[in-house]
Amino acid sequence: MTIHAYMNWSGGKDSALCLSRVMNTGMYHVRALLTSVNAANDRISMHGVRRNLLEVQAKSIGIPLQTIELPDQPDMEEYETQMMQAVKNLKNSGCTHAIFGDIFLEDLKAYRISKLEPLGIKCVFPLWKNNTTDLMKEFISSGFKSVIVCVHEKFLDKSYCGRLIDESFLSDLPDRVDPCGENGEFHSFVYDGPIFSYPIQIKKGEIVFRKYRAPSGQSEDHLKEKPEEYGFYFCDIMQAP
Repeated sequence: MTIHAYMNWSGGKDSALCLSRVMNTGMYHVRALLTSVNAANDRISMHGVRRNLLEVQAKSIGIPLQTIELPDQPDMEEYETQMMQAVKNLKNSGCTHAIFGDIFLEDLKAYRISKLEPLGIKCVFPLWKNNTTDLMKEFISSGFKSVIVCVHEKFLDKSYCGRLIDESFLSDLPDRVDPCGENGEFHSFVYDGPIFSYPIQIKKGEIVFRKYRAPSGQSEDHLKEKPEEYGFYFCDIMQAP
């Protein structure tokens, strides 16, 4: 029996490898790619990738894209309201399962299950507890092509932003950085690979630095006069002619 599902899609390497595994099983019919978008800037939330590249990605993969339109730096209440409405729409379209590329963040997994199971949506985690070094090697050896679009200044310097994910990138990562960036150390954009019908032609633009306030509850804001801020380097990626 075919299981109808949607994929929580970031446009990055974990999502791509996860979707590839799911498609290879033949168990699931992935009806949609669900992505949170910063509507104010027309970019993928957190990753900073332009909306038009996300749309080209979905077209090459051949799965319809559904976006959650969010304001710049939304609070959790607003995020959850928009997310729950999108999930209800997907359920009404026939989806019974939600697929995630999470690997080892227990609290995030528990959060997803707690929010979706009451709606009748079963969560699926194909990469769960896999060794992250092995996952990155599988990603590269499978033929995926990806570029680093965002790095967290706490973990990596500006030089990593805009790099291609390859063996040299892996060998250059500091020991304290997870190979998959599962702790938020870096984010990527995948432009080619086995799930794509054609590669996306890209070119790299400028690298910019931005600071964001830590989400409430993650930085003990209530104990500080000034809430903690995190800095990120973003490499602008554009579609090449």
